[in-house]
Amino acid sequence: MMTQSMNAQSRREALDAMAEERLDVLVIGGGVTGAGIGLDAVTRGLRVGVVEAQDWASGTSSRSSKLVHGGLRYLQQFDFKLVFEALHEREHLLDTLAPHLVRPVSFLYPLHTKYVERPYVTAGVGLYDTLARLGSRRGASMPFHKHYTAQGVLEEFPSAKADSMVGAVKYWDATVDDARLVLALIRTTVQLGGYAANRTRVDELTKDADGRVNGAVVTDLETGEQRTIRAGVVIAAAGVWTEQTQDLADAEGGLKVLASKGIHIVVPRERIKGGTGVILQTEKSVLFIIPWSRYWIIGTTDTPYEQDLTHPVATSADIDYVLEHANAILDEPLTRDDILGTFAGLRPLLQPGTKGDEPAQSTKVSREHTVTEAAPGLVTIAGGKLTTYRVMAEDAVDFAIGAERAKELPSLTTKTPLIGAVGYETYQRRADTIAEQFGLTRFMVDHMLHRYGAMLPQLLKMVQERPDLGRPLEHAPGYLRAEIAYACTHEGALHLEDIMVTRTRLTYEVKRHGRDAVPEIASLAAEYLGWDDARREAEIASYEARCEAEDEAARQLDDASAAAARAHAADVVDAVREVHAG
Repeated sequence: MMTQSMNAQSRREALDAMAEERLDVLVIGGGVTGAGIGLDAVTRGLRVGVVEAQDWASGTSSRSSKLVHGGLRYLQQFDFKLVFEALHEREHLLDTLAPHLVRPVSFLYPLHTKYVERPYVTAGVGLYDTLARLGSRRGASMPFHKHYTAQGVLEEFPSAKADSMVGAVKYWDATVDDARLVLALIRTTVQLGGYAANRTRVDELTKDADGRVNGAVVTDLETGEQRTIRAGVVIAAAGVWTEQTQDLADAEGGLKVLASKGIHIVVPRERIKGGTGVILQTEKSVLFIIPWSRYWIIGTTDTPYEQDLTHPVATSADIDYVLEHANAILDEPLTRDDILGTFAGLRPLLQPGTKGDEPAQSTKVSREHTVTEAAPGLVTIAGGKLTTYRVMAEDAVDFAIGAERAKELPSLTTKTPLIGAVGYETYQRRADTIAEQFGLTRFMVDHMLHRYGAMLPQLLKMVQERPDLGRPLEHAPGYLRAEIAYACTHEGALHLEDIMVTRTRLTYEVKRHGRDAVPEIASLAAEYLGWDDARREAEIASYEARCEAEDEAARQLDDASAAAARAHAADVVDAVREVHAG
């Protein structure tokens, strides 16, 4: 099954195929790591399926700082190899794999003393630039760092307090829409012949007569139907759910993971005057003020988390923390009224060693991630970060198929562009012509190229066939109506929530979680997903309940109270099940 489209029908077909065929690799987890593993496996010619209990990227991989970066902080720990690896993965994404999704962005590194800091920071950032350029074809396109005086800082970032820094060093990294990166990985996997099904929960790991894991019993959460999937090896890329997934195999060994919560706030671009981002050191974490699309994303926090893993939320205390530290350098302090939305994610913090004191030869350890055989036939990977997903995926598949077979079937992911990458620059050069032909602004065309790359003609064809899709959404004019239709027909959206949270980011890009735009969006989704009036109203009610629960959670002071408030809204598949079944 090779297709550029992911939709409700292709999902059902994928589940049927996974149940009928014996896969080489079954991947559990639809975040960036699991999606990357699926793509890596399919490029080797393996039969692969990827299943995800929620929506694609709905966990950690849609709630990051949106950065593709080497990690300046690791230079302070003299981990040059790790920084080099991450910087070169950044270059792969910028140059070949996803130039439409990943874009350069600059940051100011503030200096607070006139003479002591500058040489130290210069040495670190200079090494960062050098490591990025070693062996890189693209190095020259990412400028070297620059130095600024206090006056120069105000010219680069006019919203800075006059006395907040004595100068700064500007360096370059990159940003990405993390959820769209995951969607691109999954869609590319499907395009190359892999199978993928979201809203598919793994209930049991099956074993053969020798006790080796040989597949899984899964439930299609849309219908309640169970299927058994057989596979040569199962790879769990479950993030903060790693230990729960290992428990399905009664694994005595495996990885130990703890969750740490990080939150971000989103404010309008016009609220802060500046053409560059800022990185700030805090007592608990690093705080970024990041220019992103039409907004600024500000975060993050780093706090232990022991509540519900599915729906982490920002508390009032979290929001106050971010505001306080951002306002330390802003001449016009941000207030709660400036915030368009918030989001919270959980980092899977890999703990030292493995469960059960397994022998060292069964584990591959990196500074950032670890791959191990948690039980015979079950490979687990955890740790790492968004930037190095491709390396993690390659390590996981190499480990799963064994060194000898990995040499015969090496990964091809360094030279496999993601869907939308090939031809992107050509359409970028034609942006003015496209804008004129379809009556769009150049900004809108750039926005769509950034989201869809060379897949843009698919959306334009939809507009040609149905001109009303070429209109912006009335209450969310940053998106065209065609983008909602496309989310349903090509990007695997099954629910209104999927569109609001991951296919677009309206849940935190627009005040009130984008609820003013919901009637129009729900009507389009109903048309393309075949909902009747009762189903459409149930989807709206479910999203409204989610928004109200998140707002109530944001008024709480601690994680336990916030989690309790968020729990008042049921998962969307539960909220609409009765209507769906009818």
